[in-house]
Amino acid sequence: MARQRAFDKEEALEEALLMFWRHGYEATSVAELTAAMGIRPPSLYAAFGDKRQLFEEAVRRYQETYGAFTTRALAEEPTGRAAIERVLRESAAEYASDSHPAGCLIITAAVNCGPESAEVQELLRGFREAAKGALKERIDEDVAAGLLPAHTDTEGLATFYAAVIQGMSTQSRDGAPAAALLHTAALAMSAWPSTPPP
Repeated sequence: MARQRAFDKEEALEEALLMFWRHGYEATSVAELTAAMGIRPPSLYAAFGDKRQLFEEAVRRYQETYGAFTTRALAEEPTGRAAIERVLRESAAEYASDSHPAGCLIITAAVNCGPESAEVQELLRGFREAAKGALKERIDEDVAAGLLPAHTDTEGLATFYAAVIQGMSTQSRDGAPAAALLHTAALAMSAWPSTPPP
C-alpha cells in the first residue's frame, strides 16, 4: 500500500498562500514555506511540485476563497454600475481586514521580482487583465442597456477602476484603514459617466 502523507494538503496550501500573500513570491523561500506548512522539502515537492507550482495552486485557492468576492459582485448585481461599486466597497473591506494579510495577493505577490520570476509575473498579469476585462464587460452591458451614453470609453473606464482597485490594495498594505479605502471608492464612483436622459 502507498504510504499516506502525514499532513493535511489543504491546510498546508493555506499556510503557503498566506506566506506568499504576506511576503510576495520571490521573497518567500522554500525553507520559510516548509516551516509554515509544517512539512519537509521532499514532502512539498512530492505534493505540489516546485515552488512555482505551489504558488499557482495558492493563487487558485485565493481566487476561490479570499478573492471570490469580485466574481460574485460582477455576477450578482443587476447593472454594471452597481457591480463595480460593490467590487470597490468589498475591496475596501477585504483589503483592510485584520483576518489575513493586507491587500490583494494577485496585485502584490510579484511586484518586485527579477527576470527568473517572469513566468509568475506573467501569470498574475494575466489574472489582472482578465479582471479588467470583466469590468469592461459589465460596463459594456450598461451601454447596451442605455444606462450609459453610447460614446462611453468603456476600455478607459475599466482601466480606471482597475487602477483604483490596485491602488487600494497598495494603500491597504501601507496601513490605510477600511474607512479611508471606502472614501476612495466613493470618490472613484463620482467619475462614473452621467446616465443619459430617458
